[in-house]
Amino acid sequence: MNTPPDEVELSRQALSVITSNWRTQTMHAAAKLDLADLLAKGPRTHEDLAQATGTHAPSLRRLLAAMCSLGLCIEEPSGTFAVTPFGRTLASDSRCSVKSWAIFWGSSGYATWTQLLYSVETGKSGRALLTGKEGFSHLAEDPAMAALFNQGMVELTRLVAIEVARAYDFRGKRVMDVGGGYGELLAQILAANPDASGVLFDMPHAISRAREQFAARGLAGRSEFLSGDFFSSVPAGADVYCLKSVIHDWNDERALLILRACRQAVKPAARLLLIERVLPERLQNTPEDQMFAQSDLHMLVALAAQERTEAQYAALLQASGFELRQATPTRSGFTMLEAAPV
Repeated sequence: MNTPPDEVELSRQALSVITSNWRTQTMHAAAKLDLADLLAKGPRTHEDLAQATGTHAPSLRRLLAAMCSLGLCIEEPSGTFAVTPFGRTLASDSRCSVKSWAIFWGSSGYATWTQLLYSVETGKSGRALLTGKEGFSHLAEDPAMAALFNQGMVELTRLVAIEVARAYDFRGKRVMDVGGGYGELLAQILAANPDASGVLFDMPHAISRAREQFAARGLAGRSEFLSGDFFSSVPAGADVYCLKSVIHDWNDERALLILRACRQAVKPAARLLLIERVLPERLQNTPEDQMFAQSDLHMLVALAAQERTEAQYAALLQASGFELRQATPTRSGFTMLEAAPV
């Protein structure tokens, strides 16, 4: 019996998804070797690039060819390679660089995903199985990985923060970025609102680097830097408390501890602003929903945590003494969930 052509095509599509890890590893290798940076000043031969990167020239040429197939660079008639605007996203000095995230996702993040089946079977963190550490505590023992992860989060946050700074009224407000890492969200808010001031609240290893970055951007004069544990307490005195991609890192029990600590700090006129991916009630076969699914499964395998629907966020907020007032989607794929104390 002949196999129908549509079945063959479906199997080809399945194989494309199954083997799509080659794209991740190609971009990881390109970022790790600084190829976009090396091509910033103009086209170069693969031999020249191999010498600059200390790699095997014929093998590097094959990597560059793969990059061409992904649109990261082009091979010119002369045989030299040039970086494309898409490839520039892997350059260190690109305004919207994702270089650090490419390196993180292709190494530590990639290893974590090998434990997805374990997480599905147990509901536990696959990353904890690999590292022996729950949550983010493994970063405290690996400064290099902590720096890579935090810089990667800067890159991811920047793409969201630009939209949040445009979509919410922060004018004249004192804004606290709770668990904000290096403070990219707060920096974007302050840059867009010259009459606003800010407080960055996070662990000491993040605060020290944030001070340097805020000073370099001319924002230190309007900023305060505080360290602490948001499971225990959050500083008072802000008009808006922003938590970007914080609650999705934790199960309901731990998330409630954070929100209740915030509730103790938030005065009646102040507002809580959660900035999260908000799941639809049912996922469909669309690129947007695939991003939701990827993020939700990553929360599972990395942290035994989850993305949530609007109803689930509303329930958490109510249980911690807040009322969800408004949910505003942004063009970044994230939603701003504004809550008031009750």
